[in-house]
Amino acid sequence: MSVISTTTLPEVDSTPPLLGSNLAQLTAWVQQQGQASYRGKQLYEWIYEKGARSLDEITVFPKKWRENIQDIPIGRSTIHHRSVAPDGTVKYLLRLADGQTIETVGIPSFKRGREGKNSLTQHSTLNTQHSPKERLTVCVSSQVGCPMACDFCATGKDGFIRNLAPHEIIDQVLTVQADFQRRVSHIVFMGMGEPLLNTENVVQAIACINQDIGIGQRSITLSTVGIPRQILKLAEHQWQITLAVSLHAPNQALREKLIPTAHRYPLEKLLADCRQYVEITGRRLSFEYILLAGVNDLPEHAEQLAKHLRGFQSHVNLIPYNPIAEADYQRPSRDRVQAFADALKQRHIAVSVRYSRGLSADAACGQLRTKNSGVQEFRSSEG
Repeated sequence: MSVISTTTLPEVDSTPPLLGSNLAQLTAWVQQQGQASYRGKQLYEWIYEKGARSLDEITVFPKKWRENIQDIPIGRSTIHHRSVAPDGTVKYLLRLADGQTIETVGIPSFKRGREGKNSLTQHSTLNTQHSPKERLTVCVSSQVGCPMACDFCATGKDGFIRNLAPHEIIDQVLTVQADFQRRVSHIVFMGMGEPLLNTENVVQAIACINQDIGIGQRSITLSTVGIPRQILKLAEHQWQITLAVSLHAPNQALREKLIPTAHRYPLEKLLADCRQYVEITGRRLSFEYILLAGVNDLPEHAEQLAKHLRGFQSHVNLIPYNPIAEADYQRPSRDRVQAFADALKQRHIAVSVRYSRGLSADAACGQLRTKNSGVQEFRSSEG
């Protein structure tokens, strides 16, 4: 397992965010400020365990020093809107330091008969008494908008603005963790953007999420449409994360209709790189396949897909289409979805069906946007 450093240590006379720095980097930073080394651990704990949003809030620091460093940013966003679905999924519209907005989603899983807390209380002790089976997954974004322009995806309709910095990715995890008052257990890079068009920052964010927030690599999934050379670049890290490749079509012609940018990465080359990824990492690979009624869910499509994946150490996640206003696609019936899954099973392809959470709050796969689309407004204490 490779160890990757997180963000560059902020200099004393500059103001890069502290979020993303590890313990050694924060310790070196407080020493540069003329403080004792133990202040580094205090800063580390307040950032990653207590979720501090500003240095002025760290009450264990001397008041005079806090006054001197209060303008140095930790790197936290503010919650601009908050939407709650009946299934407990919460979608957040987060405002970044430059005024851009992104959406991220918290997806809880509770035992029957138990209710989760969805109120935001800053700096409270996180509830660690939940069963390991009670997951809290964060669907994080990696870009403001997305340049891939998938025809069935709301994010792609909004266009692309910029990549997210490591601290802006990490912040999404801490925001959901604070709001739910539960430790996050799983991360999926399935929000806005194409992670492998922002590989360097995503890699730094994953390193921090794993090493500093403490989420195991096997509990992290990165989803990609596929970017030339980047899948094998990711494989070099020998991480134990799950790579999920969004296929959505069993042949190149149909794939290009659904994903216009797919012409740059022919399906055969993409699958060859995926096989090499499995060989390098020893990790089973997942394939995401959004089912669009009458478009890519026909029996011949299942047969074509099975031919591509036969003998592959992989698993197929079928995702019935989640409607958006800008596209005329339809979700197939449950019987049709099951027939497609059965066709793959009959050809010895590992497959499961994933009905997305948060559909009623526009928080499901393919529904995230750079502007608010929720129904419940949430005003943070920062105004």
